[in-house]
Amino acid sequence: MKRKIEIDPLTRLEGHGKVTIHLDDNGAVTDARFHVTEFRGFEKFCEGRMLWDMPVITPRICGICPVSHHLAAAKACDDLLGIDIPPAARKLRELMHMGQIIQSHALHFFFLSSPDFILGPDSNPEKRSLIGLYEKNPDLAKKAIQLRKAGQTIIDRVGGRPIHPVTAIPGGMSMALKHEDRFELLKDAAESVRLSEIAVDTAYGILDSYAKKLPSLGNFRTKHMGMTREGSLEFYDGRIMIKNSDNRKADEFGGRDYLDYIAEHVEDSTWLKFPYYKKEGWPKGIYRVGPLARLNVAEHVLTPAAGERFRAYRSLGDTINENLYYHVARTIELLYACERAYELLSDDEIVSKDVRIRAERKAGEGVGVIEAPRGTLIHHYWADDDGRVTKANFIVATAHNNKAIDMSVKEVARKYVKGGKVREGMLNRVEMAIRCYDPCLSCSTHAVGRMPLEIRLCSAEGECIDVLRRY
Repeated sequence: MKRKIEIDPLTRLEGHGKVTIHLDDNGAVTDARFHVTEFRGFEKFCEGRMLWDMPVITPRICGICPVSHHLAAAKACDDLLGIDIPPAARKLRELMHMGQIIQSHALHFFFLSSPDFILGPDSNPEKRSLIGLYEKNPDLAKKAIQLRKAGQTIIDRVGGRPIHPVTAIPGGMSMALKHEDRFELLKDAAESVRLSEIAVDTAYGILDSYAKKLPSLGNFRTKHMGMTREGSLEFYDGRIMIKNSDNRKADEFGGRDYLDYIAEHVEDSTWLKFPYYKKEGWPKGIYRVGPLARLNVAEHVLTPAAGERFRAYRSLGDTINENLYYHVARTIELLYACERAYELLSDDEIVSKDVRIRAERKAGEGVGVIEAPRGTLIHHYWADDDGRVTKANFIVATAHNNKAIDMSVKEVARKYVKGGKVREGMLNRVEMAIRCYDPCLSCSTHAVGRMPLEIRLCSAEGECIDVLRRY
């Protein structure tokens, strides 16, 4: 009799999803799928809202990467209204985004992924967390918390709030950076550079330790997509590059033209769509985004320490397809973000009062593209003469990676699930393959959210009489 294994819910990632592993009569894996079990309707209920509300509404899609949605929305509004924002405003937006990259990459690498490696994939799941990491290596855990705090403080000072920022508006920024905040952040940024160097070393140490124990968490050839500026790593504003698995350029285009290059496939097994490269069709045109992809499409990194690390990383090969290297690429980007934040804060223009220009409402459409921590994020709005949104489209990083996650799950399941016998450590390896991508399932489904809920009815003696669950 054919059987299936379910991992539900998945742990140490943002949002709610599950994995289904199908076995044949002999207990061998025949198929494995990644399912996103949330449904939201963010695109739909943005319709009818005023254009200038979008940078405030869309960060509510996610509490982990709200800055990315905030800035993509503001850029889409600028594009629709035909606005070039002041230079100081652009620098402030980029600084806020660097804060986002710092806090998100530090969160994922140290809090969500590194316990698997530092404590071991077969360790007690009750200990396999930041708490267990702190018990084993308290100094590293403290550095991780300090690094994430530095990024969160940048968001707070520049964005007006540590979560769901409010200062990026159509036409620029609603407030300038205070001098006292600048010097406080500059001090933190200098220390963050040192701490992020430790993160890179830790990531390489993980690879060295697990080269034989865990040879692969998904290793297959796909295209890679990311934003670049004249060949350099870029997060805020550039052109989108697609490269083949052999590092040859497949295409390059501006964000406004994304519909000419990207289409979306739909399957019944998940609420999450499957974007693909139009010119090659489905499924040949699948690609990956995020840290691994960005460092594959980039030719250089402009900050000194991250640039040196990038050159050493790329010496491993023209294109890196092994998912384990997402962790190394993520820490190199973390180092870049810390250095770039320091550069921006060292620029006197960062405290200029000239941070906005007047915007006049008009009908049209606008596209905002940004590199979120997890990969390329696209916001596309259509508005009428009153400035009211008539249609919205979002394509987020986890959607771009959806098919690649499916492929990773299947490859790892076939490697570690044998004879129908399952151990917790084997299933954790499947989750580890997914965590390489740092998926954000709330973002990807734009969900209003069905959160797991359990209601217990107990007697006066504490005996459970009834349980009602909603998943």
